Amino acid sequence: MILTTLETVPGKTIVEHFGVVSGSTVRAKHIGKDIWAGIKNIVGGEMKGYTELLQESRQEATSRMIQEAKQLGANAIVNIRYATSSVAQGAAELYVYGTAVSVQ
Repeated sequence: MILTTLETVPGKTIVEHFGVVSGSTVRAKHIGKDIWAGIKNIVGGEMKGYTELLQESRQEATSRMIQEAKQLGANAIVNIRYATSSVAQGAAELYVYGTAVSVQ
C-alpha cells in the first residue's frame, strides 16, 4: 500500500477513486506515565511515555485506515491527514483519513 500526504503519487497515474477512508483509536493516559509527565513538566525534557503512546496510536489508526482501503480494492491512499481530539478527561482520539485510490 502506497501512503502519501500528497494529492497524487509521483510517477503514477490514479486510475480509480474509491473515496475517503479513515482509522481511529482512543487512548487513555496511564497513571504512571501521567505522574512522570508531571515531573517532566516541572524540570523539562521529553515526555517519552507520551511520545510512545502517540506513536502507537498513529500506527494503530493508520493500520485501520489501510485495512479499510484494502477492502475497497485500493493500492494507495493519498492526501493523508492526522487529527487529535480530547474525548474525555485523560483520553484522546487520534484520527487519520485520506483518499483511497488505485494507481498504475
